[in-house]
Amino acid sequence: MEILAFGVQADEKPLIEKAFAGLHDVRCLDVFLTEDTAPIAAGYEIISTSVNASLDNRVLQTLAAGGTQMIAQRSTGFNNIDLLVAERLGLTVARVSYYSPYSVAEFAWTLAMAVNRRIVRASNRTRDFDFRLDGLMGRDMRGRTVGVLGTGKIGEAFTRIAHGFGMNLLGWDVAQNPACVELGMKYVEKDQLFAESDLVSLHVPLFPETKHIINAEALAVMKDEAILVNSSRGALIDTEALVGELRRGRFAGVGLDVYEAEAGLFFLDKSIQGVQDDTLARLMTFPNVLVTSHQAYYTVDAVGQIIETTVKNVQDYTEGRRSENVLVPAEPKVS
Repeated sequence: MEILAFGVQADEKPLIEKAFAGLHDVRCLDVFLTEDTAPIAAGYEIISTSVNASLDNRVLQTLAAGGTQMIAQRSTGFNNIDLLVAERLGLTVARVSYYSPYSVAEFAWTLAMAVNRRIVRASNRTRDFDFRLDGLMGRDMRGRTVGVLGTGKIGEAFTRIAHGFGMNLLGWDVAQNPACVELGMKYVEKDQLFAESDLVSLHVPLFPETKHIINAEALAVMKDEAILVNSSRGALIDTEALVGELRRGRFAGVGLDVYEAEAGLFFLDKSIQGVQDDTLARLMTFPNVLVTSHQAYYTVDAVGQIIETTVKNVQDYTEGRRSENVLVPAEPKVS
């Protein structure tokens, strides 16, 4: 059987081809799955998609009409998939429920320290042989307070690093993580976390109840010199509200690896035609803001685990097995 994989990065292609070798043929495309590209999947029973694929009603209808029966998403998040429509169409949908939490947690800290110590500005200066220190002053992390929204596997890994820095730990989640409590984390309400934290890092999944969890009200409560980091999902932050606060000169730094309107932008080269998103363009003009391209997960270790699990999900489907990775429990069909 040949599998069609959408949205494959150049670094990923040899890893995917090697993982599927001897099991299935795989055709890797660098284009993302959208309404325009969905017809390419005609005749492929199994497709694999990336986190920025659009699997809405129209795309799923096109896939089903073309004979697709199984979608293997190469990510943990699945807010881009209309699962109700997929189930109605009899599609099997699986995701990667777990991969290295350290990849994202370590990158979140990379963002935090980069904006705190003004690394990008310093690097740009020294490339021009400007070695002044004006405007580069940061702050020690030791003794300051970090607020972690979401203390699952990634949030816990982030907290362990914060503990190593010697920080005071505040957490918020629907359920407490005993490992974080053991590290000294105090669970509080969101408003208290926002008000007391010098660094706020987001590690909650995107659900309707968490969309814009960082809204105008939350931003208003935060310290003027706080650092805000988001390495989870872009829509956790109301970007328009954030831009408004940044225009007022607030926040020591903002590190964003995700953006709520990143589909059609991130993972693509827009350097020639430019970006038409005025909000993103404005966001990136602030010297205390660092935006990266949804790369927190992008390590050899994490991507390798993602691909390994994707192969397992495909094998489970073809051999009639189920696992905890299946999101839509359509009846698998043995080929």
